[in-house]
Amino acid sequence: MEITIIGLPQSGKTTIFNAATRGSAQVAAYANRINLGAAKVPDERLDVLNGIFNPKRKVNAEVTYADLPAAPEGLGKTQSIGGEYLNTLQRADAILMVARDFDDPSVPHIADSIDAFRDIDTLLFELTISDLDILERRLQRVAEGFKGAKTAERDALNKEQALLTSVRDNLEAGMHVRDQTLNDDELRLLSGFQLLTAKPLIVVVNVGEDRIDDIGSIERRLADEVRTERIRTAALCGKLEMELGQMDAEDEFEFRESLGIVGGSGLSRVINLCYEALDLISFLTVGEDEVRAWPITRGTSAVKAAGQIHSDLERGFIRGEVVTFPNMVSCRTLAEARKNGMLRQEGKNYIVQDGDIMHVLFNV
Repeated sequence: MEITIIGLPQSGKTTIFNAATRGSAQVAAYANRINLGAAKVPDERLDVLNGIFNPKRKVNAEVTYADLPAAPEGLGKTQSIGGEYLNTLQRADAILMVARDFDDPSVPHIADSIDAFRDIDTLLFELTISDLDILERRLQRVAEGFKGAKTAERDALNKEQALLTSVRDNLEAGMHVRDQTLNDDELRLLSGFQLLTAKPLIVVVNVGEDRIDDIGSIERRLADEVRTERIRTAALCGKLEMELGQMDAEDEFEFRESLGIVGGSGLSRVINLCYEALDLISFLTVGEDEVRAWPITRGTSAVKAAGQIHSDLERGFIRGEVVTFPNMVSCRTLAEARKNGMLRQEGKNYIVQDGDIMHVLFNV
């Protein structure tokens, strides 16, 4: 799954991309290429298991990011989202929107002033306009389709017309598609249009190093004005996070302490918000060779989860031996968990839970 990063020129989105992926993509106002990279999903459970099993390697789950070129300079004035920019956004599984809240005379804002919430409104408005354009064009084709349509075809067209009209009207009233109440059949029908406001959204305000102390108040305003059940929000200093990402863990911790930054990395929180937005959870595997977090969609069965490890495990699945993370920590080994009755035997239809430690028994 892939998260696409968007923002106005000079928003610092590529800086955040570099921080998340430990990359070195060129930071420029009007870069014309898409940067791709993967970010490790922080998981303290994996760190604990690494200490217990002392394996040869620790493998975190990953999230893939695509850093798009900056949105067109005239966005919201003379230009709208379209062409290849729109096509790329439509392929995204989720969108990470970066808004600038730092002052740097060497890279002036295209609006000649800094206002992150104005920029968020601009980008949200353009995503909405793009969806309305798609819906209007489809409604026009549906109306034309009634000519000469048979009864069964008319029923299908009536159903689609009613749905698209309702979605359009709600969108015009300011309710994004992701926040509308839709059943599974309606979501299935809409999925073919790849509407941008239907996608999970993470909004990040990128502050300057001189405004780190304001992150709390910015996040409270984001919660009040932007966040919904399907829109996640955060604020961080992208430049600082990129610099910290180049340090080892001990130096990073000491530097954060010296700056008075407590509560962990803002970037780690954003990566976890992205993971959550994709509706992903992790199950864990342990052993002498590795401890590993495997990303799966929430609601995945044991047999399908086994297939994430290897297709042979799915094909020859017999059962899964499952222990919760807290029980694994208290028992220290799978053998001890089995001895204490904490290692459960689960069949192929068991729904894997976040943090489950699973050993797959199979035969091919």
